[in-house]
Amino acid sequence: MEFSAKQIAAFIQGEIIGDENATVHTFAKIEEGVPGAISFLSNPKYISYIYETQSSIVLVNKDFTPEQEVKTTLIKVDNAYESLAKLLNLYEMSKPKRVGISPLAFIDETAKIGKDVYIAPFACIGEHAEIGDNTIIHPHATIGSGVKVGNNCIIYANATVYHDCHIGNECILHAGCVIGADGFGFAPTPQGYEKIPQIGIVILEDRVDIGANACVDRATMGATIIHSGAKLDNLVQIAHNDEIGSHTVMAAQVGIAGSTKVGEWCMFGGQVGIAGHIKIGDRVNLGAQSGVPSSIESDKQLIGTPPCEMKPYFKSAAISRKLPDMYLELHKLRKEVEDLKQQLNK
Repeated sequence: MEFSAKQIAAFIQGEIIGDENATVHTFAKIEEGVPGAISFLSNPKYISYIYETQSSIVLVNKDFTPEQEVKTTLIKVDNAYESLAKLLNLYEMSKPKRVGISPLAFIDETAKIGKDVYIAPFACIGEHAEIGDNTIIHPHATIGSGVKVGNNCIIYANATVYHDCHIGNECILHAGCVIGADGFGFAPTPQGYEKIPQIGIVILEDRVDIGANACVDRATMGATIIHSGAKLDNLVQIAHNDEIGSHTVMAAQVGIAGSTKVGEWCMFGGQVGIAGHIKIGDRVNLGAQSGVPSSIESDKQLIGTPPCEMKPYFKSAAISRKLPDMYLELHKLRKEVEDLKQQLNK
């Protein structure tokens, strides 16, 4: 399927600089552009590629001003990255979607299946489970008993949703993720650790994305809740009774201990670790590998362990690299001071 620059500009409300009849049928990174591809430029580090890319169309921000001749057709928009996302969504939606239930799938006779659902071979739907309209379930996915899955969801291969959990509309569960495994609850006894039954559930609200091999543990009692629009990357761990605010995003390997509440529109870098039973406010940004032992107020941008403001952290990091030389200099000064004392005492 081909689209012209004129059609694309109309869809994303952009301004064409160049040939409005230029056509594209695929996407490519600007540094790997080929004829017939559309690319985008939003990071200044890649500006040099705009003058040599072979892509037929490139999306750029409105404030971009070329310093030399540009051979490709440009479409100027308010935000090139957001416009690319819109086009990718359009491209994805234009793909034909499979519907129907494979005879090799197992579906309990008490389960309720919505309209235009696709259930692949070897998927398993437990008793009294409910699957919403237009939902796609890939091979070897397991939907436990009593689970409710909303409309327009995608559940990829080997994803597992344990019994009684709730999945909202337009959620995406990537391969191997686990929703509703037992929380890590054990009571120490003289004989060892006794397991505490985890009788709660997990609730994912609408438009939640869970990355591959991520885990969201069920609550001890009540519910572990991921609110609408939250996005969790691969290998993220959300412990029992956590509550994650709307539109919060977490990069790979973030781990959050139990009974912690995270606010809305937060951004956590990779490998951030957060202690249990604390509260993180709204719009908190945490840099990669930050360790958080206590609560944080809203609208903070922090990094490190324990977290501190960005500027002092990077100043401290710069100084820490000089510590070996500073130590040698201090040792030398101490020796000189001792020598001076000995001379004075004589």
